[in-house]
Amino acid sequence: MDEKYRAIVITVSDRASAGVYEDGTGPAVAALLTERGYAVIETRVVPDERADIEAALVEAAEKDAALVLTCGGTGFSPRDVTPEVTEAVCERRVPGLPEAMRAASARITDRAWLSRATAGIRGRTLIVNLPGSPRAAVENLEAAVGPLAHGLDILRGGPATCARESRQ
Repeated sequence: MDEKYRAIVITVSDRASAGVYEDGTGPAVAALLTERGYAVIETRVVPDERADIEAALVEAAEKDAALVLTCGGTGFSPRDVTPEVTEAVCERRVPGLPEAMRAASARITDRAWLSRATAGIRGRTLIVNLPGSPRAAVENLEAAVGPLAHGLDILRGGPATCARESRQ
């Protein structure tokens, strides 16, 4: 499969990383990506620790994954630091994706507006934060998965349709 479709899914959860419960979010997100033609080359679970999240994101970018999706750590809990770590490791922000996800999710629940999810680019890797619950993560990803392929084409230097042509 073309490298632009290589993806890594990282679940950020103290309890899942400690084995208190099995991660259901990462596998649900990986399944949707697979259905959409992405090659999920890795799924992993890390605790809500800045150093662990940062190491996982940097390692994923070093593996040259085109897309890295994080699941969890986007709420108001003092341990929810995924957005801050994502912004710290990224060179450029991509604000439209989280905005689209929040808008789509808000049609289902007004709690969507509490999401602090962010997205950004590190090198040739797009990193996007998703919520921690399986249902919310899948709903959010479905809202953004359409533009992702086009964005990855551009990021990876592939053919991209200019804006004028895509509106015709």
